[in-house]
Amino acid sequence: MMSSETMLVSPFPSFEGGFTPWDSQELFSIFQSQEPVLSNSGSDESNRKPVNSNSGSDGPNRKPLHSNSGSDGPNREDSAAEERKRRRMISNRESARRSRMRKQKHIENLRNQLNQLRIQNRELTNRLRSFTYHSHLVDSDNVQLRSEAIILRRKLSEFRQILVFRQLQRQISSAWPCNSVTTSVNEQTPSLIT
Repeated sequence: MMSSETMLVSPFPSFEGGFTPWDSQELFSIFQSQEPVLSNSGSDESNRKPVNSNSGSDGPNRKPLHSNSGSDGPNREDSAAEERKRRRMISNRESARRSRMRKQKHIENLRNQLNQLRIQNRELTNRLRSFTYHSHLVDSDNVQLRSEAIILRRKLSEFRQILVFRQLQRQISSAWPCNSVTTSVNEQTPSLIT
């Protein structure tokens, strides 16, 4: 991208003091004025009129020119306005600098919070993995214990049956005096236990 200075090269030589022809139009606008310039060297300020020029370059920064040989009141007003403008510009720069610093600090705080939340997220993810791992271990132990409980219930049931059978056998042996039935039952009982 080219700068505006290199694109607008003046074919006219500059005047003494660095004025270009279009800058010097303001200086010569006094002579092109349609209204006469009234000069008043007295103290009557009511007859003073601003100098109007029709050079076509009236901008928002143009101020009426006063021909005044008695006092420099408008110069003071101009310098006071320039001073206010300068102070406002400095104040705006300081305000913009403070705003940039606040934004930068806010962004830095957000970055710190992001880093802290990432660390917390990593810790929570690790804890969740550990919990899931231990949960799987507990589930597998639980399945194993349930299968062992089923086996132990069966054995317990078998032992109860054996005890009931022995009690019946005793009752039968005490009721029948015949030993042959008792011996045959005793021979069958060990096979049930093993």
